[in-house]
Amino acid sequence: MRNLLDSVKSVLLMGAGPSSVAPSTYHALSHNTIGHMDPDFLSIMEELKAGLRVLFGTENALTMPLSGTGSLGMEASFVNLVEKGDKVLILQNGVFGTRMVDVAGRLGAQVTELSFEWGTPVDVEAVKAALAKDTYKIVAVVLAETSTGVKNPVAEIGALLKGMDTLFLVDAVTAIGGMELKVDEWGIDVCYAGSQKCIACPPGVAPITFSDRALKAVAERKSKVPNWYVDTTLLAQYLGGGKRVYHHTAPINMMYALYQAVYNILEEGTDKVYARHMEVHKYLVEKLSAMGFEMLVDEKYRLPMLNTVKVPEGVDEAELRSRLMKEYNIEINGGLGSLAGKILRIGLMGYNATYDNVDRLIDAMKEILGK
Repeated sequence: MRNLLDSVKSVLLMGAGPSSVAPSTYHALSHNTIGHMDPDFLSIMEELKAGLRVLFGTENALTMPLSGTGSLGMEASFVNLVEKGDKVLILQNGVFGTRMVDVAGRLGAQVTELSFEWGTPVDVEAVKAALAKDTYKIVAVVLAETSTGVKNPVAEIGALLKGMDTLFLVDAVTAIGGMELKVDEWGIDVCYAGSQKCIACPPGVAPITFSDRALKAVAERKSKVPNWYVDTTLLAQYLGGGKRVYHHTAPINMMYALYQAVYNILEEGTDKVYARHMEVHKYLVEKLSAMGFEMLVDEKYRLPMLNTVKVPEGVDEAELRSRLMKEYNIEINGGLGSLAGKILRIGLMGYNATYDNVDRLIDAMKEILGK
């Protein structure tokens, strides 16, 4: 076996994730590993949970980091809430909405998929009409659709569900740490996220939060949660606080990293962080427009941290991305699904959301396209 670690190069990660990591967060990873039941680790976990509540905009007691990527957060959300035959309405306008459909279907849910054109937001009036036709146990949507760069109107959808027994499930993987997120105010019952985007931590941890209503639904299930690893009734005994019961060995050093990354956001101030993402996003759009590029998404619904750019006629987007990586050590991504070959996806996430990084990318693109 060869040791290839020394050959890993430094890449400016300006794609759809993961994003680049701050030196302080890398340093946190190097701290001594201690036991997963060590009082010092549990104290760190409690502080981390408090920080995550700030980023989620919630006071939910069961707010915790799951040992796995954001996709585990999605799985955990559906596995805990869905029983066979439950009616689930999924609002889909991108790749990650389609993944919700897949996961819910695998659990035996009666899934209604309300689809919208990729690159456009969920239509609240269409959701209102769907809710008038049938009753659902769960309505699910992605707040920040990574595949299209669209910000969905989650607050307005939550307002439609107010007073209903329907549970509201939201994907905030790309949103958390980079834009406003108000779980309690928007009536969200389960919200999951990831560590590797605007939180600017390496991938491997999935923050998640459950409302009391959601936990009541789990407690009243007719059958056991089918996935032992993410059963909240078990996880709450380990990560929820109070007397601790061993469940699994948490990735200690990854939790250190998430702790530091969340600390960095709170130290800068969430309002300042969100404003920085928006300001740098506008700067990028301005620079791209000057080069003749157009944005895919209407301004009102654009994400600040994930920018989708139409590929102009005559530009080979695959070659552009390849040369950015090979010649400039900059990573951006292409489109997925129906948008493959049609767009570029440029991330401005967390530690990466700076004017200098935009200038570095734009200068490299100019040199490549000029050649």
